[in-house]
Amino acid sequence: MRVVSLVPSLTELVWALSPDVLVGRTRFCLEPDAVRLIPAVGGTKNPDVAAIAALAPDLVIANREENRREDVEALRLAGLEVLVTDPNTVDQAMAVCVEIAARLEVPERGFEMGREATSVLREPLPKRRLRVFVAVWHEPLMGLGSESYGHDLIEHCGAINILAGQPRYPEITLAEVARLAPELILLPDEPYPFKEKHLEVYESIAPARVIDGKVLWWYGPRMAESMRILRRMFSEASG
Repeated sequence: MRVVSLVPSLTELVWALSPDVLVGRTRFCLEPDAVRLIPAVGGTKNPDVAAIAALAPDLVIANREENRREDVEALRLAGLEVLVTDPNTVDQAMAVCVEIAARLEVPERGFEMGREATSVLREPLPKRRLRVFVAVWHEPLMGLGSESYGHDLIEHCGAINILAGQPRYPEITLAEVARLAPELILLPDEPYPFKEKHLEVYESIAPARVIDGKVLWWYGPRMAESMRILRRMFSEASG
C-alpha cells in the first residue's frame, strides 16, 4: 500500500496507523517530525498532481475543507483513487479513523483510537457548562459556529459554544461577542496565528487563552488527549 496525504492532521493519522505506507505529503504536513523525510508534493491548496501521480499511490487522502475540489478532480482524472474526508462531529472523526485504518489494513488500530476517545467521553463532565467563544480569525473577527468537529468537541467536553446554531465560521464583532457573554475565550494558534499579544483585546470581554490549535482541529491519535486537555481547562475555568 502506498499513500499520499494532503492534510496535516491526516498525515499524522496515517503515520500513527501505518508509517511505512506514507510516500507523499504536503509541505504543511510536519507532524510528527519523522514525516519531514517524506517527499513533499506541494501545498494543501496547490498540490502537484504530476508529482503525486509519479509516486504511484494506491490512495490519496484529502479533506473537503482543507483541499480544493478542482485538485481532487484533477487527481481522479489522473487515474488516482482519492478518499475525501469530511468529519463534522466527534463520532464522524472516530469513523474516519476507523475507515482509514481499514483501508491501510490495520483495522484494530483505528478501533483502538476510537475506544480511547470513547473512554474519555465517559468520564464525568465539569459540574457547570462554561460559555465559550472560539476565535478562528482576527481581522475580520470570525468565530467557531456549528457543523464542525471543533464545535462538537467543545460540546462533548462540557462547554457551551456561544455561537452554536450559527454557520460554520461566522463573522462577528467584539461587541456582539460581548453581548453573548462568554466566560472563556479560546484563541487557537491555527488557522490564524493567535499569540499572547492578542490577549489584551479579548480579555476586555472575558478571560482568554492562547491554545494549541491542534487540540481543537486535529483528530486521530491526539483526539483522546485533546479531550482531556479541554475538559481539564473547562473544569478549572468553571470553578
